[in-house]
Amino acid sequence: MTGSVGELSFYTRRGSDKVIMRTKGGASGDKIKRLPQYAGFRSQQKEWSGVTKCASGIRMAFGGLHRIADYNLTAPLNSMANSMQKADTTAEKGKRPVLLSGFRQALDGFNFNRNYPFNSVLRVSVNHEIDRENMQATVVVSRINTAIDLVNVQRLPYFRIVVVLGTASDMVFDERLSDYTPAVPALHGASVVESSAWFASNAIIDEQQIVVTMTEKQRSQLTAGVSVILGMAVEFGTIGISGEPVEVKYAGSGKVLKVC
Repeated sequence: MTGSVGELSFYTRRGSDKVIMRTKGGASGDKIKRLPQYAGFRSQQKEWSGVTKCASGIRMAFGGLHRIADYNLTAPLNSMANSMQKADTTAEKGKRPVLLSGFRQALDGFNFNRNYPFNSVLRVSVNHEIDRENMQATVVVSRINTAIDLVNVQRLPYFRIVVVLGTASDMVFDERLSDYTPAVPALHGASVVESSAWFASNAIIDEQQIVVTMTEKQRSQLTAGVSVILGMAVEFGTIGISGEPVEVKYAGSGKVLKVC
């Protein structure tokens, strides 16, 4: 069951087959805003805003590849951003920044799938190179023999390789707004996506090279406070109503290759 019964709420979430129960209640919003005993809680709420905004920008930088995830990516990204924020020992609590630029390696290898991680679905070598200054990345995928190199769990007739180059900005506290804002708003959650052609799932595919480049305007806005994220996925598809292959939601696997 889901819904409410008295002071209890029942709900589900993606990635779990359990029904979660929690109690309603707690202090009213007005009390939390006014009373001095909630000052610490108010600081936590304010900082949590920076955490969620950072995580949201990272998720958007994945360029829509979260559509193949088999669990909710928001929770682990929030947790990661929260740890980055707590690592700051100089700023006042309630105003601590979230500096992804100082912890980029934490995102390297971040998988979008738990049941079938990327390396267990596409079993060939993938070489990649990022030119941060020019905001360009090259990904080379070795020859694929689908009979042995591709795990097609849903037995769909087509697959393709998708590469995304995205950016996420550090989050800083703006005294004027009394809120968190990206250091470079235009590059927080920006992305460019390139895909291979659709291939038959029962074929041998020659080596593929995919180059993805962000725009000149985006390159001009790059600063040290912006992290460049390279992600990749193998996505499966079927025949759509037009007779052309279309992606199937949640069918595939992906991960972050590198952050710089």
